[in-house]
Amino acid sequence: MAGLVNNLLILFLVFQNICLGFRSPLSVFKRYKDTTRSLSSECLGSDRPVISLGLSDFALDIRMPGVTPKQSDTYLCMSVPLPVDDEAYVVDFKPHASMDTVHHMLLFGCNEPSSTENYWDCDEGTCKDKSNILYAWARNAPPTRLPKGVGFRVGGETGGRFFVLQVHYGDISAFRDKHKDCSGVTLHLTHQKQPLIAGMYLMMSVNTVIPPGEKVVDADIACHYKRFPMHLFAYRVHTHRLGKVVSGYRVRNGQWTLIGRQSPQLPQAFYPVEHPVDVSYDDILAARCVFSGEGRTTETHIGGTANDEMCNFYIMYYMEAKHAVSYMTCTQNANPEMFRNIPQEANIPIPVKSDMLKMTHGHHEEMKDTDKSSLLQQAKKEEEEILDQDFHIEEAVEWPGLDLKLGQVSGLALDLENNLVIFHRGDHVWDENSFDSKFVYQQRGLGPIEQNTILVLNPSNAKLLHSMGKSLFYLPHGLSIDKNGNYWVTDVALHQVFKLGADDKEPLLVLGVALQPGSDKNHFCQPTDVAVDPTTGSIYVSDGYCNSRIIQFSPNGLYVMQWGEETSLGRARPGQFQIPHSLALIPDFSQLCVADRENGRIQCFRLETGEFIREIKHKSFGRELFAVSYVPGGLLFAVNGKPYPGQAETVQGFVMNFSTGEILDTFIPLRKSFEMPHDIVASEDKTVFVGDVHARAVWKFASTETDGEHKLDSSSGRILGRLRGKGGGGLNLGNFFASHKGYSRKGFDRLSTEGSDQEKDEDDGTDSEEECSAPPPPPAPSSS
Repeated sequence: MAGLVNNLLILFLVFQNICLGFRSPLSVFKRYKDTTRSLSSECLGSDRPVISLGLSDFALDIRMPGVTPKQSDTYLCMSVPLPVDDEAYVVDFKPHASMDTVHHMLLFGCNEPSSTENYWDCDEGTCKDKSNILYAWARNAPPTRLPKGVGFRVGGETGGRFFVLQVHYGDISAFRDKHKDCSGVTLHLTHQKQPLIAGMYLMMSVNTVIPPGEKVVDADIACHYKRFPMHLFAYRVHTHRLGKVVSGYRVRNGQWTLIGRQSPQLPQAFYPVEHPVDVSYDDILAARCVFSGEGRTTETHIGGTANDEMCNFYIMYYMEAKHAVSYMTCTQNANPEMFRNIPQEANIPIPVKSDMLKMTHGHHEEMKDTDKSSLLQQAKKEEEEILDQDFHIEEAVEWPGLDLKLGQVSGLALDLENNLVIFHRGDHVWDENSFDSKFVYQQRGLGPIEQNTILVLNPSNAKLLHSMGKSLFYLPHGLSIDKNGNYWVTDVALHQVFKLGADDKEPLLVLGVALQPGSDKNHFCQPTDVAVDPTTGSIYVSDGYCNSRIIQFSPNGLYVMQWGEETSLGRARPGQFQIPHSLALIPDFSQLCVADRENGRIQCFRLETGEFIREIKHKSFGRELFAVSYVPGGLLFAVNGKPYPGQAETVQGFVMNFSTGEILDTFIPLRKSFEMPHDIVASEDKTVFVGDVHARAVWKFASTETDGEHKLDSSSGRILGRLRGKGGGGLNLGNFFASHKGYSRKGFDRLSTEGSDQEKDEDDGTDSEEECSAPPPPPAPSSS
């Protein structure tokens, strides 16, 4: 047997393209080890590209062979043959890349690479035949993940026999030391047949023309689906510089279901489909790219260079193995009229930070040390922990604000000078007579509140500095202040949201229809709070007492999207609400946290997508969690409500570690008692204010240090101290465009379906006298 193996190895070395076809992973490893291309001694990649993982599984290491790019925006390719003849399945990917050196990586499957060299410039192309994208990794973007039981089919009679790795080196300043790069990806393959086979569906516009100076140009793509059912799990968008937003949908019986929506100026990796989407026979797949021709002096056509444009929407899907098709395309618009009903979100550009824009295109500038530190902190934010806290929150008993004559206090905020802003109801109250069973306000005859409802106080001595809001509101509720000092408020009687300038008598923006409750895109039903993203200006509204959703609007008030649903019977699931009552925007982590009041918990979601991230829930919260507030540096503050009869949870305030959800401290007033604490706001020095609708009062609390060692580690943003005593087929775009008159082939051959990525320069309810809404199933919540 040894002689036979040696003979076969000799034949392999002579005939580089002959595969032995051994099924044993150990045999595969022995054979492949002898034929591995030599790597640089500096390369950290494995010198064992094929590693046995058991009887049927093996790992294949695909790495750049120690390269040093000579200029920024270099695209290098290399290929690795599939080390088996028979059919195998790629079931997982492990990337090996540093954001300091690699902008993005793409892995293709095909039968004939464009070169037989160890590596080559991708301008020569990736594959001579059609190729299929198997994997994408990009800095600041999530890696591709396959669902369990899903695999890409390779080898055999129908699968590709080569893997081609493309690495884009954006900024090569990291190579000043002339080191060798061995970035790549390790594949987990198996011979076990997978019940579900992954594939790629490409939607692409081929005839879009963008006139010079045109502000908005839409490129629409739509095809009827005529195959067996497929299930979508990831998507990717792609345009060049003029693209503002790309959105993809499944349209079934006139109903548009979002597959994915993203700015093409963000890292163009595959992003997970947030909610499962299946596509069946005769459904329509539709996509829209929004462009702007501003700044251009000539028409822009579809093409492969930086001065051309592209409109691509990629969908990763899986199908039952017996019906699987590995690659499908759509390049037409089968029903232009249907796009009159496309959701408004598809027309709204997604703002992109300038630093992200530079990183996306691989063009980088030298950064100051402070900027680098900031980016480092941002990259490590998910690992940020507040280790220990040497402080305790206690009432500031000398503060005279507790004696202020106020109406029901519904909202609190701190302005840009850290002054306390109070939103109260004057002589109006929310009681059992305020609304009918359909949530229509019944006390319009009282007229609007004749007192100033917005009060600005000195936080030290409670002296009134400014007041406004007379004759504007009926039943005030939520209050927040944006980075420009504008007030954002909600009125549950009017069912509206208002943006007010600090000195303006009239609103700058009004959302919702006065006195008309509803649940569509233009109506609210007793909205509770507002949060405004300081980076993008996006507006988030919690809606509310009779709806169970969070709605996102653009900075000028256009509907973008919404998420959430009513709590089902039994344990509340992620994304379900029973009165989303208060919002806390956490810009450090790009999250929005919601006080899910009657579910007694905090839910946090990703700002850009509404994706559920986690729940914070403690027994000490009791039945209700009214409000939440975030302090930069990692502290979360909250207040709960009264316990149900027979329960003993204290009505109190909480201080939590945002990263872990751990309760670090609790606090209660010394003067008077909380009755129904309704809102909370905190500053970075841990000064806390709590407003109570029943007590009609505002308490001030302050931090008392237990020793002098409390400090902030500026490099990581962590508060340090010590806590004591508290608990297959593809589409070659070069060939495609060569056959379409008026379109350039240039730039497409190098990447097949990804050619455009290279842009070369060319209690029971009776305790609430102030607010009563229609109660959910018992035990009925008190209204507030």
